[in-house]
Amino acid sequence: MSAILPSIVEEAERLLDAASGNGTTLALLGGVAVRLKASDVPPSLDREYKDIDFAAPKGASSGVAKLLSAQGYEPAVAFNAMNGRDRLLFYDQQHGRQVDVFIGSFRMCHEIPFGNRLAAGEQTVPLAELVLTKLQIVELNEKDVRDTVLLFYGHEVADRDGDSINGARIAELCGNDWGLWRTITSNLERCRELAGDYDLPADGAQRITSRIDQLLAEIEARPKSRGWRLRARVGERKRWYELPEEVDR
Repeated sequence: MSAILPSIVEEAERLLDAASGNGTTLALLGGVAVRLKASDVPPSLDREYKDIDFAAPKGASSGVAKLLSAQGYEPAVAFNAMNGRDRLLFYDQQHGRQVDVFIGSFRMCHEIPFGNRLAAGEQTVPLAELVLTKLQIVELNEKDVRDTVLLFYGHEVADRDGDSINGARIAELCGNDWGLWRTITSNLERCRELAGDYDLPADGAQRITSRIDQLLAEIEARPKSRGWRLRARVGERKRWYELPEEVDR
């Protein structure tokens, strides 16, 4: 059994190395992923991270479970037995941390599919999915605003992956799902409004807001599916998001 590192970022990197070593595809989500993608973190956007979140492709549950157990993590046995095809939970009791693994897609308030977007050897999910998983929360909290602002501070919006936020990918998913569109666009507007509240280098807030505006324009211009248009007629008269269940240890 391997020793779990006290630094959460270093521990996440250790787990990625272990996954790479045995051929398991894992990619980080969440705040730790945002931190690893940031080459420059202004002090006002820095924060502590409590848990580690991973994405894995469909069918990977068994291999991921064996990997995390071998690395010193305690499985949430009952939860994993009931939900293991879609999600796994593991605990680091020594440091009071949780590892959450989403299999095939990220499901909370909305579903963000991974499909073939997880590449072996990549530390994180693509930036588009990282933005989407941050902004799919209907009741956005400050840490998610901060992480989103940091993503737009450090990355341009372009119709490609790599070191850019793939606007075409985000617009595609929002154009097929009115509920996702409603939540994502609302939260982008909120992050744009709050960007100026952080102490940033000169022109930092303007850079963030212009990139968010660019993404909002791309989402708006994207043709909407028939299902999107039908659901738009109902609007907010019907709840457009799921209520994630609290997970008991």
